[in-house]
Amino acid sequence: MSNLVTTENGGTAKTNSNSLTFPTWSSWIDEMFNRDLPSVFTSNFNNGLTLPKVNIRETKDAYFVDMAVPGLKKSDFHIDLDNQMLSISTEMEENSEHQEDNYTRREFGYSSFKRSFTLPETIKEDKIKAEYTNGVLSVHLPKKEEAIQKPPRSIKIS
Repeated sequence: MSNLVTTENGGTAKTNSNSLTFPTWSSWIDEMFNRDLPSVFTSNFNNGLTLPKVNIRETKDAYFVDMAVPGLKKSDFHIDLDNQMLSISTEMEENSEHQEDNYTRREFGYSSFKRSFTLPETIKEDKIKAEYTNGVLSVHLPKKEEAIQKPPRSIKIS
């Protein structure tokens, strides 16, 4: 005669009259897939960039798109403007070799992202500039003259 019992890791097991415990098939499968895989299998999964954080700010005469992307080089970025759509992207392949004991371990990685922004018609497209400093990419989007905020003024009643 056998009974189902719960094991210490939350799975189910069958016990027989000799008090021997055998995991059920479904419990064994769950445990196989839910345990942490060794780092050799997971080290290159999802080591790419996630979507970077972006701040968009407006001043009297321009907009700025500031993107936090530390660890990259200026040459890693692709900034394109097509029909009022500003796209910022990067694609990088990383290959490295590590000598460990008597074998060489090769690691391959790939990381990329793409962020796109629809620009208002009030931007001087030919004057857009970008700079990358201290891990922050900043895109300067100057406004056309007619879009620049005028200072407040008083209107006299006649």
